[in-house]
Amino acid sequence: MPELIDLLAAESGLVCAVGAGGKKTTLYHLAALHPGRVGITSTVPMAHIPKTLGAHEVIADAGALVAEVAEAAASHRLVAFARPDVKQARYGGLRSDFIAKIRAAFDLLLVKGDGARMRWIKAPDHDEPLIPDGTTTVLPVISAKAIGKPLTEEVAHRLHHVEAVTGAEYGEPVTPAHIAHLLAAEQGGLKGVGDATVVPVINMVDNSEIETAAVEAAEIALSLTDRFDRVVLTSHLSASRLMAVVAR
Repeated sequence: MPELIDLLAAESGLVCAVGAGGKKTTLYHLAALHPGRVGITSTVPMAHIPKTLGAHEVIADAGALVAEVAEAAASHRLVAFARPDVKQARYGGLRSDFIAKIRAAFDLLLVKGDGARMRWIKAPDHDEPLIPDGTTTVLPVISAKAIGKPLTEEVAHRLHHVEAVTGAEYGEPVTPAHIAHLLAAEQGGLKGVGDATVVPVINMVDNSEIETAAVEAAEIALSLTDRFDRVVLTSHLSASRLMAVVAR
């Protein structure tokens, strides 16, 4: 089976993760796995990068950021960059035009394109996601752990949007079909993707029972759209993260 970096179309270019339930960990794994020069940033406020990632950090105001990142990229394989804190322990996101100026410094640029407040599923608000111009791959991420759980604010970010996209009602158990609609809907995982390659990720597939439900969700999602040709199932409990690939 191909490596995760190939399955997620993250060999090069600009890869943007959106959704809920594992955006950061997916991007961090790709950053660690890729052999070339890698940048990692966000268009929205982002948590501080974990020291375990081993990234060189550049935190600077917009006026100095481009030059400082280019200098850092010349001598460091992995560079994480952002504007200074806008909230406690959260760096500021970057506009698309700044990302465009920095992109050429890296073989692969990884971008977090929205937030989910640690929830497992979400549907985007009217001004989300913030996918940079020129993005080559979009990874709509969702957590399989939501399947079977009641649809509440504890599970879903932008709950009313989730209800509108899936047809689910408050308190109703989340089903594989609900997950599929969130991934395949134009107002869900496909919102704002443009002509980028799209590879949905169902994350937190941590046991065989969850995997069965996640495979069902992936199969339904593939039947709902021709915008993507595979869904990748992952788990942080696996060293490779890769659990399965559901393809046409």
